[in-house]
Amino acid sequence: MINSKLPNIETSIFAKMSKMAAEHNALNLSQGFPNFPSDPVLNALVDQAMRDGFNQYAPMQGDFELRMEISKKIENLHNPFYNPETEITITAGATQAIFTVIAATISKNDEVIIFTPAYDCYAPTVELFGGKVVPIQLKPPFYTVDWQEVADKISSKTKMIIINSPHNPSGMLFSKDDMLQLQNLAEKNDLLVLSDEVYEHIIFDENVHQSASKFPQLVARSFVTGSFGKTFHNTGWKMGYCAAPEKLMKEFQKVHQFVVFCVNHPFQKAFATYLKDASHYLKLSDFYQQKRDFFLHLMEGSNFKIIPSRGTYFQMLDFSEISKESDIAFAERLTKKFKIATIPTSVFNESGKDFKQIRICFAKTDQTLAEAATILKKINSQ
Repeated sequence: MINSKLPNIETSIFAKMSKMAAEHNALNLSQGFPNFPSDPVLNALVDQAMRDGFNQYAPMQGDFELRMEISKKIENLHNPFYNPETEITITAGATQAIFTVIAATISKNDEVIIFTPAYDCYAPTVELFGGKVVPIQLKPPFYTVDWQEVADKISSKTKMIIINSPHNPSGMLFSKDDMLQLQNLAEKNDLLVLSDEVYEHIIFDENVHQSASKFPQLVARSFVTGSFGKTFHNTGWKMGYCAAPEKLMKEFQKVHQFVVFCVNHPFQKAFATYLKDASHYLKLSDFYQQKRDFFLHLMEGSNFKIIPSRGTYFQMLDFSEISKESDIAFAERLTKKFKIATIPTSVFNESGKDFKQIRICFAKTDQTLAEAATILKKINSQ
């Protein structure tokens, strides 16, 4: 017998809702992946890389040409230079990057501040390595940060703050002032920062992504993670990266080499070529804003309260004027009775706080979004 290191962890809500969607033949807006194909040009580049023989181990840090392109992208967008030789690593998706950051830095009794609702890998990974999660609840409808509360919760044991902007599931963005306040607290208390920026290129209404890479004092103490899968519509490829100053990256790579050693070689070659054309990611905000606006237009007159997402490809729907059910019960009823699967958001909140909100993914074809809106608009108060 073994003693579980994560005794309270169950199957993820994403797996549960997707399974329920399949069982009840429901339209699945729960799990966050596109239901349209990645660019055939990119697919062809992967095929060519395989034909060219890049089918064996890649360098542990990742293909150098790809690391150079990531370095150029960050420098062009946010100004700082990350040395592709020593400060960038290619990972098996951003989740592996996040896991590796925490594994490399968090020890027993270290405290890690996270903002809830939070992506579901943060807390279990901290706990796996003996750390203590200190949650700070972002409050609807706008999910802003109370920085005084953050300051009050920092102790002598605090080692790291994890941020996620654009934010899943709320769709909020950290402002420039948010990042300056974070920078001040991190400097004052000598904290590490893990900045999860997987939706960095999906920003709406002419807002600007405030990357940790933009702020010099944050750069010096931050791990920044990104995702090719989120950006280029191929989440199943599990390709991401981490950027950090050399001192931090050395510790990251010590762990990385024993987690995966290296990641998919032909895909790295393909992305190295594909990233040379910046339009592939610079046009992404417009692409997804069209989908957000199309869906919200169709939802006009519904019984849901909606504040438009400011980033990511997720939209929160407030059902407080429809039902007094818990969000879990409401999401289950939507799946079984109305044949549409969504995500209840209390599972991401501190102590399971229920704000009567569900999350839908609008990274779908217009036909799927139209079908979803038709179903959701029929849902009336109990």
